[in-house]
Amino acid sequence: MENHHKIVIIGGGTGGISVAARLSRALEEPDIAVVEPADKHYYQPLWTLVGGGAVTKEETVRDEADLIPAGATWIRERATAFDPERNTVTTLEGRTIRYEYLVVAPGIQLDWDKIDGLHDALGHDGVCSNYAYTTVDSTWKFIRELERGTAIFTFPNTPVKCGGAPQKIMWLAEHHFRRRGVRDDIDIVFASAGAKIFAVPKYAATLERLVRERSIITRFHHNLIAVRPRSHEAVFTRTEPGGAPEEVVMKYDLLHVTPPMSAPDFIQQSPLANSAGWVEVDKYTLQHVRYPNVWSLGDASSLPTSKTGAAIRKQAPVLVENLLAHMAGRPLTAAYDGYTSCPLVTGYGRLVLAEFDYEGKPRETFPFDQSKERRSMYLLKKYALPKMYWHGMMRGRA
Repeated sequence: MENHHKIVIIGGGTGGISVAARLSRALEEPDIAVVEPADKHYYQPLWTLVGGGAVTKEETVRDEADLIPAGATWIRERATAFDPERNTVTTLEGRTIRYEYLVVAPGIQLDWDKIDGLHDALGHDGVCSNYAYTTVDSTWKFIRELERGTAIFTFPNTPVKCGGAPQKIMWLAEHHFRRRGVRDDIDIVFASAGAKIFAVPKYAATLERLVRERSIITRFHHNLIAVRPRSHEAVFTRTEPGGAPEEVVMKYDLLHVTPPMSAPDFIQQSPLANSAGWVEVDKYTLQHVRYPNVWSLGDASSLPTSKTGAAIRKQAPVLVENLLAHMAGRPLTAAYDGYTSCPLVTGYGRLVLAEFDYEGKPRETFPFDQSKERRSMYLLKKYALPKMYWHGMMRGRA
């Protein structure tokens, strides 16, 4: 079975739908196919607040069918292979899709099984994660139930979607414990494979102060490799700079896990990938470096910035403008500067809005110091940004 479409988009998530919507509005006679197997679409940035009990998970989901723009064909199949020399995509169901232009935006892969014992432990006896719709409810359940002991929040040694999310749920949990009067009986540990609390100095300074003020125990250079649910033990590899790796075992009563992540396997195994497995594109134009009719944005791309929906909001118009220019034989003039945003929830009604570019320079939207905790920014995240997402980004308007 073979189909042909002028533009084929792999992925019906934030990146894929944003681009499809913009192209559908820009082209007089769009011939666009969106290849996406899932029938639901999730606004994942709110899962932090779901895990903190501030939002229900049902508020974060829509039917995928409602988001496919007019002028686009939805192919409900899973892409499995690319042949960029022949301009084709193959699906798991055996379909060959021929394209003139290809946009690759399948998102990121959660590698749960790379942590020994995690798969069976999730959702039981204090082991939880905000990183899946099926597991996010258990986070709030275990936070509510904890009255004493140790709560550990992990960050892996891989890129992750929204690099601030692993600590956001920690701040909500800490605030909840204090409001319930049990904070003095609970040790809170941030166990991160990274070297610091946050990469951008302006916002890191605020977070480091909060770590001290709220008595957070930090364990940097600690990468979770195994969970032993029977003994309530989390096993880490600690690798200090210049030192040999060693195993560290920590007891837990609550363990929030951010799983290691990677580009999807079919991307890593394709001719489109770089040596690290990501779709290899120019970081300014978003055009593939070897196949000029191939483009990519979002979490599966090689763009060296934090993997966030806010980044995609800036990437999508650049990609579309340059793709249209390429189709018309014009020079590529639009440039993406690496902008990304991380709304760092630091408690209920508190948020530090980090915005920065490729160089780590703040790129702030508002005329005040965004490194300070603000209630207004929390309300922005909880109420305004979801509306902007569903009615703006997903419709090609923002």
